[in-house]
Amino acid sequence: MSYYLNTTDEYYLHDKDSLNWELTVCNALQPEKSPCRKVLQTDSPFGCQLFYFLNDLFDFTGLKNILEVGGGFGYLMRDFLTLAPHLRVTMLDISPYLLEKQKSCLADRNVVFLKRDILSMKISELQHYDLAILNENLGDFPTLVAQSPEGQSDNFPTNHYLDKLTYFQQKYHLTLPPKENINIGALEVLDNLCLAGFRYIYLSEHSCEATLPPSLKPYIHFASTITPERISLKKHDEYTIKFSHLQQLAQAHNYKVIRGQFIDFLPLNCSDRVRTALRLSTPFSDEQEIIQQFVYDLYKYEYLVLIKGGE
Repeated sequence: MSYYLNTTDEYYLHDKDSLNWELTVCNALQPEKSPCRKVLQTDSPFGCQLFYFLNDLFDFTGLKNILEVGGGFGYLMRDFLTLAPHLRVTMLDISPYLLEKQKSCLADRNVVFLKRDILSMKISELQHYDLAILNENLGDFPTLVAQSPEGQSDNFPTNHYLDKLTYFQQKYHLTLPPKENINIGALEVLDNLCLAGFRYIYLSEHSCEATLPPSLKPYIHFASTITPERISLKKHDEYTIKFSHLQQLAQAHNYKVIRGQFIDFLPLNCSDRVRTALRLSTPFSDEQEIIQQFVYDLYKYEYLVLIKGGE
């Protein structure tokens, strides 16, 4: 099978509107009067709800150094530092525009900002961190996209990741079907984090394996495609994530894996407003359309929480 390499680097390095138009779940819950907050059982921003969820799995008082990769506007980490001000944080991003946004959001906090590509970092540079956070961004990493043999790309980046594909297949016995797209960059990032010995790792993104409960199937429509699927966005493409591959890789590194969907820590308040919005094939208002998309994302996004050695 032949592949071409899809990357988003040029977009994030040079586009000054990065994320301004993209309504991530974290961004959707930032405004205090967001209609998305009204459909949840807890009226608080994303970072606070994620913090309490993770703190039930491992104690933040025992953590010192946190690395957030691709931290968007900095909202998630601002919530973390409000609840755990003792943390020493490094924000790592390739986007100069987003790093400036993070600096503004996290001013006067104990934060270091690095304009670096995590894929270019040595394992030794990652070894002093306790926790890694990669929220809603795994689809930004390089993807090997399956194509016909005559379309084979012959260049250094593609060949590098083809070698990585062989490496993951042989070292970790990953079954990577030859006719499907491969989240090769996400696998490489996770492999490096595990080799660096992070005690805890949190990852999340749109999943190609996510499922719906039977009660919602009449109202929300998405299928588990099993293979990572293309998401066409402004000036770039991203790909959904096959979390079973990441789970298998983490388990090979002796990590305990907790896997689920955003709905686990962002539970719905199934009010009449929510039920009405979900029942409509065509929403009558902007708020109803936002609620439909938001509930869709609560099930479409998966997460992994990885705990080293099953602590």
